[in-house]
Amino acid sequence: MNTNHNTSSKRPETYSLSLATLTTLFFMWGFMTSLNDILIPHLRAAFALSYTQAMLIQFCFFGAYALVSVPAGWLLEKIGYQKGLVAGLMLAGVGCWIFYPAAALVSYPVFLGALFVLAAGITILQVSANPYVAALGSDATASSRLTMTQAFNSLGTTVAPLLGGLLILSVVAQGSDTPAAAASTVQMPYLCLGALFFILAVVFAKISLPKLKIESAENAIATRAVGISAWSFGQLRLGVVAIFVYVGAEVAIGSFLINYLGESTIGGLSEVEAAPYVGYYWGGAMVGRFIGALVMRKINAGRVLAFNAMLAVVLVTISLCSSGALAMWSILAVGLCNSIMFPTIFSLAVTGLGPSTSQGSGLLCMAIVGGALLPLLQGVIADTSGIQWGFVVPVLCYLYIVYYGLTGSKPNTAPHQQASAATSAATSATTSFTSK
Repeated sequence: MNTNHNTSSKRPETYSLSLATLTTLFFMWGFMTSLNDILIPHLRAAFALSYTQAMLIQFCFFGAYALVSVPAGWLLEKIGYQKGLVAGLMLAGVGCWIFYPAAALVSYPVFLGALFVLAAGITILQVSANPYVAALGSDATASSRLTMTQAFNSLGTTVAPLLGGLLILSVVAQGSDTPAAAASTVQMPYLCLGALFFILAVVFAKISLPKLKIESAENAIATRAVGISAWSFGQLRLGVVAIFVYVGAEVAIGSFLINYLGESTIGGLSEVEAAPYVGYYWGGAMVGRFIGALVMRKINAGRVLAFNAMLAVVLVTISLCSSGALAMWSILAVGLCNSIMFPTIFSLAVTGLGPSTSQGSGLLCMAIVGGALLPLLQGVIADTSGIQWGFVVPVLCYLYIVYYGLTGSKPNTAPHQQASAATSAATSATTSFTSK
């Protein structure tokens, strides 16, 4: 990825401060994503939903990535990355506050609408923050840098099940699991979260972030002139599929964990008892990202990705074919394998895109829709063949990621070289015409 950093007025320590500030956003969207794992069993019990119906929570949440990612890219071209962060935070805050009327109406469809609005805001944050972090330094350390910030995303996903279990699932434990009682328990937590998003929006509107020119206007014009887009790059095309299946697998496992651990043949745990174990799943991803950020400074990122994906295949297969403590702990250990996957796939996919980087970022974020579709597929299998057999879906997903890490992620810079040649030709033609 070619980047033009305005380093004349920004010292390296300024980038460190900017990275530290941006990690709060990674924490927040990780927290909100993982909180869905608490909402799913809670609303499933309250509204008497099937597994497929309960997975509509993830369908609406991650479906926003498919619909909003490309418009978010256009928005960033108009208002810039920092204002994009502010817009995303404000929209996420609105989504959180819609939970209050949804609870008052005791309406599952309105809950789904609130989740879509919340996710739309988070999508804008993702499209803004991921390439921004990748650009705050050299290409060589982009995977490591994104992995480190994603570690704080995992901190959010680890904390959310613990707080959600206390603030949301407690009503079920007390026996007040009518739809009205269940709905009312989410009002105050989501009001507070919405307020926090608005406070962060004010903070990001006031602070000074480096003015990074991530895309060269001259090269962008030449790229469009010769009909080259991010989709011309093989590593990006295959990376979009990799993000799709990775997010689908990660979300599908997390979404089913509480119900899976409640199975008498697995753990026999109540929802409140199972909630902390969801924190172990996401906590493994947090620990692995801190470790991975260091490992990938020494070892090729693609190989680390393939190793983790292959280990995930083994662990999910063990859980699928066993019972009791072995099935429970093997599925929880997959979180450690997930740790470096998203940031590594993302950075490998945008490597060498040059002026097409922002477009590539939008396509990759759009692929997060895998978190909407694959859990729904797993829900259908769980309803028809049993919850354990549903985990065949993540196994297939991780097998593709093994391929991407070993082969599919190799960068192809030919389209960018073609755009550069077009730029040089256009410049030469202009010079020749002027001299005449």
